[in-house]
Amino acid sequence: MPAKGFLSQEQQKKLQKELKKQEHAEVRERILILLLLNDGKTQREIANFLGCSLRKIAYWCVHDDPENLESLKDKRMSGNHHKATEEYIDLLLKIVDQDPEELGYEFGRWTAKRLATYLNEKTGIKLSSSQIRRILAKKKYVYLWAKYSLEDKQDPEKRKLLKKKLEEYISISKEKPKLLQIWFWDESGFSLRVLRRKLWGKKGSRKKITGQRRKGRVNVTGAVRYSDKKRVVDFVPKGDGNNFYLTLKVLYQEVKNEWIQQCHASEDFESKGTKILVILDNASCHKKEDILNKIEGEMPNLVLEFLPTYSPDYNIAELVWHSAKEFLAHRLFKSVEQLEFLLHRLLNQGELIINWDRKLKNKGNFISAI
Repeated sequence: MPAKGFLSQEQQKKLQKELKKQEHAEVRERILILLLLNDGKTQREIANFLGCSLRKIAYWCVHDDPENLESLKDKRMSGNHHKATEEYIDLLLKIVDQDPEELGYEFGRWTAKRLATYLNEKTGIKLSSSQIRRILAKKKYVYLWAKYSLEDKQDPEKRKLLKKKLEEYISISKEKPKLLQIWFWDESGFSLRVLRRKLWGKKGSRKKITGQRRKGRVNVTGAVRYSDKKRVVDFVPKGDGNNFYLTLKVLYQEVKNEWIQQCHASEDFESKGTKILVILDNASCHKKEDILNKIEGEMPNLVLEFLPTYSPDYNIAELVWHSAKEFLAHRLFKSVEQLEFLLHRLLNQGELIINWDRKLKNKGNFISAI
């Protein structure tokens, strides 16, 4: 049995480093045996600590070689994919990141079986799909849902310019909150059909929720103030230009009333009052010429800043709708009125708790306006 302190300082560092990065639990256990022996622990103490047999400790006390880490492995660790050469693995990693359509296939994604078939044709090495999965797992690949991306439709230059403008607006609104307010505007809809989301359940079973298709929908439109996350949300029959104008007028009046409550004269609002910057998307109802003219004529303190196309990730109002839908998930409402009543409490009366620091996946992007 090796004596206490039999490892040199260099050997200890080498084993400690290998302990952190080693994939095989058995090898990590054998490294621990060497390190514990070096600390002066007895074989029985090590066996009790690791929860294994004394015979196992005795075997690896003799067969472990700190100078040769390969001695810590056994034949089983070579795996069933030993037929895969380095060239085979390199080709696999290259192909798995490539679109199958580029190689003339009609399917849109690679499965382990399709990869095994393709590589068999190219290399003559035949592996099973499970062997392919093990190779990919060892190379830190996982099989995940792909996310939608809008990058191919976005204009990077316009997004960069908008981001710079947003930073300037936010800086001004923080330094001079009485001079400028920033509001993020958006529309959304909530259906009577039950919203399905992930939920906890025992492994091997899946909870059931009602799948009734029910007619009925609540349309909401409104804005979120950047500084304090105050919300002004209205319920509308549909998202058209007229309802956009009417809700915008409610927002304008809300800000004006706040200004008046600060001991200012109502008639001075247009000349001395807060400027209202509304950031919104390019929906057709937002850009009707007659509506824009009415806004300009009746709400002179209000400025519309349109987002670049396909850039919902710059709109924090998306977080409000998403959080509301998470709250409503798996609930069955008997009527539109019941749904609207709860939404009013959530959206306008502050009952909806929102994590504003979260990164929300939204149509291929992350909310990044905050």
